[in-house]
Amino acid sequence: MKQLLSLEYLHYDSIEEMPTEDMQLVRAAEEACSKAIAHYSHFHVGAAARLASGRIITGSNVESEVYPAGLCAERTLLYHHQATTPEDKIVALAIASSPSHRECYPCGQCRQVLHDVEKRQGADFKVIMSGAGSATVVEKASDLLPFTFTL
Repeated sequence: MKQLLSLEYLHYDSIEEMPTEDMQLVRAAEEACSKAIAHYSHFHVGAAARLASGRIITGSNVESEVYPAGLCAERTLLYHHQATTPEDKIVALAIASSPSHRECYPCGQCRQVLHDVEKRQGADFKVIMSGAGSATVVEKASDLLPFTFTL
C-alpha cells in the first residue's frame, strides 16, 4: 500500500527574521564553532541547546587522529547534557558551521541520537539548522528521521 510522508518546517531567508530567542541560540551555536577541533576536515560545527530552565549549553565537533573516533557537535552537546543535567530538558537545539556556505544539517547518527533524547526526556524539541545567514526549523527532532531504529 502506498503511503505519503510529509514534513512541515519553517525557513528563514535571514536569521534576523527569527524570534529573538531562536536567533540567540543560533549565535551561541556559531560561537561554539570556534571551539571545534577540526584539523582534518577544517569544517567547524557548533551546537547550542536551550534548556527548560533557560540555560544555554554548547558543544562542538572534535576530530581525532584515530579516525573515526571523532564526534559531531550535536552528539558532544547531547552526551554532555545527559551526563550532567538530564532533568533539565532540552527545548531547542541550533546547529551552525564554519565555513558556512549553506545550512548545516545533522548526520544520520546525530538524527538518531536527537530522536533518542526526545524519547528519553519524554518531550520533543525544536531543531534549528543554520548557515549562510539562513535557517530551517523543524518543531521536533524526530521529524528529521521518520524511520528510526528501535530496540
